[in-house]
Amino acid sequence: MSNFVNNLSCIDISVNQQIKCIDMHTGGEPLRVITSGFSGLKSKRIVDKRLECLEHQDNLRTAIMGEPRGHSDMYGALITESERADSDFGVLFLHNEGYSTMCGHAIIALSTLAEKVGHFKDKDELKIDSPAGQVTAYYKNGQAYFDNVASFVVKLDHQINHPALGSFTTDVAFGGAYYAYVDADKLDISLSKANATQLSGLGEEIKALVNSSLALAHPEDESLSFLYGVIFYSSSQTKDKESHSKHVCIFADGELDRSPTGTGVSARVAILHAREQINAGDKITIESIVESSFDVTIKKETQFHGYNAVIPRVFGTAYITAFSNFVLEDSDPFKHGFFLK
Repeated sequence: MSNFVNNLSCIDISVNQQIKCIDMHTGGEPLRVITSGFSGLKSKRIVDKRLECLEHQDNLRTAIMGEPRGHSDMYGALITESERADSDFGVLFLHNEGYSTMCGHAIIALSTLAEKVGHFKDKDELKIDSPAGQVTAYYKNGQAYFDNVASFVVKLDHQINHPALGSFTTDVAFGGAYYAYVDADKLDISLSKANATQLSGLGEEIKALVNSSLALAHPEDESLSFLYGVIFYSSSQTKDKESHSKHVCIFADGELDRSPTGTGVSARVAILHAREQINAGDKITIESIVESSFDVTIKKETQFHGYNAVIPRVFGTAYITAFSNFVLEDSDPFKHGFFLK
């Protein structure tokens, strides 16, 4: 047995394509940080790098997000050259359906990595170019946090009619991506782990209803103009009575976020601010389906292309789970992965 194990280290994988990653999680939500294996992207703007990756390297996204190396709820981050002169690097966000515009749990994880390699010994902040804009991140006292892009409300009380749930309203807002918010308590929807499959399917149904009844148009970039997900929220189903609420985000192709969703809590405070339920400087705690939590506050109020907007600051913790070297054997029929929902 010992000789067999020793001989395993002699396997030659040099002729096969390899993708190296650092696996992490933020509040239970996975993040696969790609450190090598993708070709360099020639585009300057991050939004154009996103399209370039989609057109020319999407089979590598499916290879490491999908099975057998990943799963339908896997999430990834591809580090790129920065777009802006004052940014440290750029990042693209990968998931089961394609490429996101912004991801808070990934920013928290990347900030944690930056702290581990000594970035914050010489600098107070980390500037990251995302498809949604430049994000500034920090790390202090064992916790990462970031100032998100301008977050704003598109429409409050947008009415939809669901075949099983009947008529109800959603709030639609942007926090780096567009979300529709559903009050789970009013509809008697459980946000428990046991109800995860049902929540995923229901989120997809509500997403389709909002998409068919409300047009979204981002004021700066047309490629950001789509509904990314549906967030169910509850003020009565939190584990900690001091927490403000609980979120369950269904995004991309039915993917369920294990964390409270960084962009989701950002858009949520924009909604709460618009409803005059919180003020700039107030900090609230929002829990996830696995009872992890993010703190979020409004750093400042601002204007964004005619919208009354806020700049949210989101706090969280992330951890390394693995250093991975994925192999794509030429003869493997599943070398580019697959997804099962």
